[in-house]
Amino acid sequence: MAIFTNQATLRYNGNVVNSNITTGEIVEVLSASKTAVVDTYTTGSQITYIINIVNAGTTAYTGITITDDLGEYDFGTEQLVPLDYVDGSVKYFVDGVLQPAPAVSVGAPLIISGITVPAGGEATIAYAVTANEFAPMSLEGEITNTAVISGEGITDITVSETVSAQAGARLSITKAVSPTTVAENGRITYTFTIQNTGNAPVVAADNATVTDTFTPILSDIVVTYNGTTWTEPTNYTYNETTGLFATVPGQITVPAATYTQDATTGEWVVEPGVSVLTVTGTI
Repeated sequence: MAIFTNQATLRYNGNVVNSNITTGEIVEVLSASKTAVVDTYTTGSQITYIINIVNAGTTAYTGITITDDLGEYDFGTEQLVPLDYVDGSVKYFVDGVLQPAPAVSVGAPLIISGITVPAGGEATIAYAVTANEFAPMSLEGEITNTAVISGEGITDITVSETVSAQAGARLSITKAVSPTTVAENGRITYTFTIQNTGNAPVVAADNATVTDTFTPILSDIVVTYNGTTWTEPTNYTYNETTGLFATVPGQITVPAATYTQDATTGEWVVEPGVSVLTVTGTI
């Protein structure tokens, strides 16, 4: 809705008289909304956006264009685009009925054109994007994606949606043995490297555990965690009959990853949080 005012001026014999001020309003018959199907993202994850355009008028609107900035943001003197359009993903519905795919110009911005909204009806456009290396991944990270709906006889409509970086830990574990060749009754060390690429640490309350059944079974084991010697049963349990090793819930903690943005390229670089568990024993 837009308010307008108007006033007339009468001039005669050097005199000036102003009329009263009239006021009116223009009611926009088109409205739009934009919604993300998911509200969080991780690097490489897919986000589906839905734009809904409603026509409350008695005349159809044709030739509508949607221009989507794919979350573009300023980085120094450059602009970075954290979202990539998934080729061929756009779906176009009129009053709930699937239509032939509209024209799509892939890039930044993403342009979808040839949309029609019938009188008293609605058009729905859905499309998918993926978060790329320019998507902020820290706890405070977010992407605001803005689209402008335009066309002949239309006052541009701007719709936006913000999604946030997914909060939480993302763990992986690798296991190594040293030495790889050992004599009978020799000593070997298993090293478990736990990495966290998430933006939140693993804390004691998360009750993370590591379990392993050693084959061959080890005896006289020595356990360290991040360089500190552990004791049984405070930190771990071990069954020399079965070879089953398990850390006590809550003993495994891993710091969050560190995220830095490359000053030249703008890409986000992840430095995982790391914790190391070692178990040394006799075969």
